[in-house]
Amino acid sequence: MKMYVKFDFNTLCRKVLEDKLRDQGLKYRLINSGEVELYESLTQEQCKAFKENLEDYGIEIIESQKTALVQKIKDAIMELVASDEIIPVKASIYIADKLNHSYGYLSNLFSEIANTSIENFIIIQKIEYTKDLIISGKYNLTEIAQRLNYSSVAHLSTQFKNMTGLTPSQFQKIVIMRRKVQRYDHQYSRAI
Repeated sequence: MKMYVKFDFNTLCRKVLEDKLRDQGLKYRLINSGEVELYESLTQEQCKAFKENLEDYGIEIIESQKTALVQKIKDAIMELVASDEIIPVKASIYIADKLNHSYGYLSNLFSEIANTSIENFIIIQKIEYTKDLIISGKYNLTEIAQRLNYSSVAHLSTQFKNMTGLTPSQFQKIVIMRRKVQRYDHQYSRAI
């Protein structure tokens, strides 16, 4: 039997982080996504053990302020892309306002640390989210383009094809075919 599961990475990471902080007996306050205030200092051994404990879950402690700011930029972009509301401002204005820095500074820092531009990262996130929305089957391509603030389905299709080698329609057909094959396999295995 196959089961499809949808989960929220932020909620999942937050839960793991809270569990691990409690397991270590640490007094803390979660400030926002990816930011924790500890009410006491850690010894080097505690810090090392905590880091290793989190690494098992793909969570790492960021020690550089620049790297932390780049992570905040990524979080803001993912929040913007996956928002249920259409945000009527340009991504550059949204990010600069949210992080209270000039977009030029954030853009340069992001390129330096992440080895890609903010614009490219936004496109990657939009395409990944487009795949999720196509797989969910809840929206047609016009609705997806509008939801992700594309000027047209053609613009979305061009970016999607540049990133994946497929058009959104081709990707959608593959998803539909896989579901049919899985249903057939499931029915066939039940008949045996």
